[in-house]
Amino acid sequence: MTVSRVGLVVHGGRAEALEAAGIVRAWCAERAVACTDIDVWRDGARRSAREEVESAGHPDLIVTLGGDGTFLRGARLAAENDALVLGVDLGRVGFLTEVPVTAVCSALDAVRDERFAVEDRMLLTVRASCRLEVPSDMEALLRYGRGPLLPPPRVRADCPSGDDWGIALNVTALNDVVLEKLSRDRQVSVAVYLAGRLLASYSADALLVATPTGSTAYSFAAGGPVVSPRAEALIFTPVAPHMAFNRSVVAAPDEPVVLRVLERSGPVAVSIDGQLRGVLDPGDWIGVYAAPRRLRAVRLGPMDFYGRLRERMRLTDAPAAVADGAAVPFWPVTTPPPEDLSHLALPAGPDAASRLPWNPASSAD
Repeated sequence: MTVSRVGLVVHGGRAEALEAAGIVRAWCAERAVACTDIDVWRDGARRSAREEVESAGHPDLIVTLGGDGTFLRGARLAAENDALVLGVDLGRVGFLTEVPVTAVCSALDAVRDERFAVEDRMLLTVRASCRLEVPSDMEALLRYGRGPLLPPPRVRADCPSGDDWGIALNVTALNDVVLEKLSRDRQVSVAVYLAGRLLASYSADALLVATPTGSTAYSFAAGGPVVSPRAEALIFTPVAPHMAFNRSVVAAPDEPVVLRVLERSGPVAVSIDGQLRGVLDPGDWIGVYAAPRRLRAVRLGPMDFYGRLRERMRLTDAPAAVADGAAVPFWPVTTPPPEDLSHLALPAGPDAASRLPWNPASSAD
């Protein structure tokens, strides 16, 4: 593809990210490609995704240098501008980033030469009974040790609002939408509706709705299932609920999840992809839906999600299962699948690196 402008989202607190940013800028300069740093912390305030991409000149490729948190920042911008996003891995337990930092130049070459695939990732969007706002006294408290908060989500002007469907908010989530308690000594009380029907009323520390991408984030830590990022689903998970039914529920993408704060509950914080975006009071509600837009992530080779799951979570075989001292071998699929199995998506074999459309070893950095 023709890359006309690159937007850089950099984890400024990591020296290796700053060094990698210099490599990306040099790559762009050598090829007469415009490159703009997108610094969401600039001027002591946070801008909306629309303001950020406009200030950056509407980049067609967002490159993130950091871990999953940095990738989420870049994904928010890419989704707003319908741009591609390429994640360079500098994190520790991430699932979102695509390439190691040592291969950043060869990865950019592959994108420029169209030796890549676009992986669509499901996003969430929300409607609410009221606009989301963060009380000023809470914002001052939360700024301790953190950067400025994101601005309140804007109301979408391209779709009707009101009646039972509430206000359409211009916000998307790649990982999750979370309702959580504000006070340690008081849980949230929330009625949960799936596909327009009441499921249950919960008293819990938090309740969250995740995408398959977000199933390995907060939802996983709360006991939710691991779901392939290629799947289409909304995953509802209660966090430390005071009730016998504490299981996750996996809903179809056209089955919205609505969370209504009950009268006996205290105020509830609303976080979207880990960022506090507002507070709901008793009687308020928020609906979580599959977004019509998708995240367009650059994929440079076959994705081995389950191999990464094993690696990142440090999954090991139980001692009893390897009593003979031999580790379980990888499934040695080295031949093409038979005709009746040609539709399957299987990871590449052990020598897959030599067959990738880009060569990580050829990077000049």
